[in-house]
Amino acid sequence: MSHSLLVPCPHCHTLNRVPAERLQDGGQCGRCKAPLMSGTPLALGAQHFDVHAQQGDLPLLVDFWAPWCGPCRSMAPAFEAAAASLEPRVRLAKVNTEEEQRLAARFGIRSIPTLVLIHKGRELARQSGALGQEQIVRWAQANLPGAR
Repeated sequence: MSHSLLVPCPHCHTLNRVPAERLQDGGQCGRCKAPLMSGTPLALGAQHFDVHAQQGDLPLLVDFWAPWCGPCRSMAPAFEAAAASLEPRVRLAKVNTEEEQRLAARFGIRSIPTLVLIHKGRELARQSGALGQEQIVRWAQANLPGAR
């Protein structure tokens, strides 16, 4: 019998059951019919954050950033490129700390950019400061469940 994963839709945030061996195929949401994998980070706010961070089976790599932050803006293209490398194994998301101050406070974000890797509601790793694409990918892969 096939093992399946719960994958939140990046568009409507509905949980979709996807067979693990079919995850590479991407698939589409059963509700809104949009692709489940886009290869780009999604913007998350408090309203849908927990669906991806706690209920979904994919690890979630979150970039806590702000529009006024120079290092955040310089890291944005690298984070975007890392999404294409890490999906479908990891979902990447961005949280604007100016708009989502409670979410930033919940995670104790003291400096930006800060990357937080979360799986099933548990923080696995944290990294502050701007990184390049290869550094982001290596850091995330090294901290994924089962990587140690």
